[in-house]
Amino acid sequence: MIWLRSTLLFLIQFFAAPVICILMIICLPFGFPVLYRLVKIWTQIAIFAARVVCGIEYRVIGREHIPSTPTIVLAKHQSSWETFFFLQLFPPQVWLLKRELFRIPFFGWGLAMLRPIAIDRTDKLSALRQLVQQGRERLARGLWIVIFPEGTRTKPGESLPYARGGAVLATKTNTPVLPIALNSGNYWPRDTFLKRAGTITVSIGKPIDPKGFKPEELNQHVQSWIESEMQRLPST
Repeated sequence: MIWLRSTLLFLIQFFAAPVICILMIICLPFGFPVLYRLVKIWTQIAIFAARVVCGIEYRVIGREHIPSTPTIVLAKHQSSWETFFFLQLFPPQVWLLKRELFRIPFFGWGLAMLRPIAIDRTDKLSALRQLVQQGRERLARGLWIVIFPEGTRTKPGESLPYARGGAVLATKTNTPVLPIALNSGNYWPRDTFLKRAGTITVSIGKPIDPKGFKPEELNQHVQSWIESEMQRLPST
């Protein structure tokens, strides 16, 4: 049954993606608000299908901590699930991405139309300059910025070094940081086709004011909160 449900979810995403992508191309002249709305519809389809077909529910702890002003989200990344869910949870946003993602058919093409902050991770100094320059511009436009500081999806129980780019951007622009812990990898794991029924927990910490922090200190503070909170979340 788990194979059947996972296959059905895949087919729903597979056929929805090109439809949304074609609509985005048609609506390209209407600009970011319309394109963003189309992508958000796709994410709603994915989250709804995951719940109905595969039994993947979710709960959010700390929703009251979400600010009303543009914020930098620094989040744990275990699954594709949060890339869908964050577009529903937070106000209009852009992500820090590696350029290679643009090569993914339909999904990557759709992302490219939303003008994310795309960096070349092979040149760390240039990537950091790009992040600060483009991040400052996106924040000035009233957009949120979502960053996964570990740089890739991790397995449950795994922790990778946190890149300091998000902390640098926060200190240079005096923008609050919102730390996020989640356990999506228990039910929508990386590198596997099968999805497990269960309830994903998303825990939102209190916004962190970057004033008085050096980038390294802020980065460590965020990492400590996220990794400590991960220990409190259900592991199954």
